[in-house]
Amino acid sequence: MSSEAPASSNQEILLASWSDRFFAWLIDFIIVQVALGAVFAAAAFPFWFTADFDRIDRWFGPGPFNGPVSYAITSIVFFAYWTFFESTRGQSIGKMVLKIKTVDLAGRPASTRNVAIQSFGKAFLLPIDVILGWIFTNERRQRIFNRASDTLVVKIKEGYGEPGTTYKKD
Repeated sequence: MSSEAPASSNQEILLASWSDRFFAWLIDFIIVQVALGAVFAAAAFPFWFTADFDRIDRWFGPGPFNGPVSYAITSIVFFAYWTFFESTRGQSIGKMVLKIKTVDLAGRPASTRNVAIQSFGKAFLLPIDVILGWIFTNERRQRIFNRASDTLVVKIKEGYGEPGTTYKKD
């Protein structure tokens, strides 16, 4: 992105569609779940050779990614993943693939604090965040935690971040 402002004082931001956002989330979900699956399998490996499957089931659940410890670890990893990528690059890997980005309301890079707020909603409360976001949608296609963090998800375009910004749906 260019650091210089375009000559015009008005700017139009192209909002990312709900489908682009969903597919970016799905790509991120698959990447993180595969990585966590490998980590959980490696952590459970020593138990494979013992008869103490009750202890494994108590902490990790009867199947992969079940149980309170697995849920907590998974949610924390998702939170860290999205907070890191979107505060440093404005994009997670899924968003890079779909060419969308998290920005503030003026189209500038969002602060780490604001990214952490919206990442919390995705990592821990996504169904509630999305459903309430759809019910109480606005012209900016913001989930509840996007509103709380003053962030948007936009199509990548040069020159975002100027005063007089208008919003256009994809």
